[in-house]
Amino acid sequence: MKRLRVSQVSKRFGGLFANEDVSFDVAPASIVGLIGPNGAGKTTLFNCVAGVLKPTSGSIWLGEQLISGLRPEQCARHGIARTFQVAKTFSSMSTLENVMVGALLHQRSMRTARDTARDALELVGLLPKAESAAGALTVSEQRRLALARALATGPQVVLMDEVMAGLTPTEVKQAVEVVLKIRARGIACLIVEHVLEGIMPIADHIVVLDNGRKIAEGPPALVSQDPAVVAAYLGA
Repeated sequence: MKRLRVSQVSKRFGGLFANEDVSFDVAPASIVGLIGPNGAGKTTLFNCVAGVLKPTSGSIWLGEQLISGLRPEQCARHGIARTFQVAKTFSSMSTLENVMVGALLHQRSMRTARDTARDALELVGLLPKAESAAGALTVSEQRRLALARALATGPQVVLMDEVMAGLTPTEVKQAVEVVLKIRARGIACLIVEHVLEGIMPIADHIVVLDNGRKIAEGPPALVSQDPAVVAAYLGA
């Protein structure tokens, strides 16, 4: 079964291909790592899946729903949620209120939205900070807050853009534990990550991009030994 299907997706800016003929699947309740050197096209592909960019060609499916070309809010309503490299929060609002913004995508009752937000905060380990101002949280906590807000939308797939970058080893361990809890709830995770020691041990599947093209995919143990992947990261 495929929760998300990226099929022969290309994205061109003028004469430059940021993504070229990229295909892969994400199964339900799985963790897929999308890795590659800087400039490989990972974030561009994320933006195509999330509706920020429209693919030049190819298609993206969420279950049986074609979502390529839909606007971001339409993708979100169908079940795509995402976080960003730089956590975006409403700094003057409380942590709980920030997450309620996500819950209100589908909820119409403030009480239900509050309950949904508290559940998401508990999942990411931020419930004790529910009444704290979002602007007072640490960088690591703000990333977890952004993830909780995404989860509050009730997604089928969560796109996480470098949730472990710049974190201490302890914070990386906490982030890994949160991702595993999300998968345990049946939510698929597609993760762009440079911290390979964080993503490799937990990913079910790895997709590697280089210069906009997919150069390898498969189980982490096999991908890490692929000569093309080693060359892309370390040079031939």
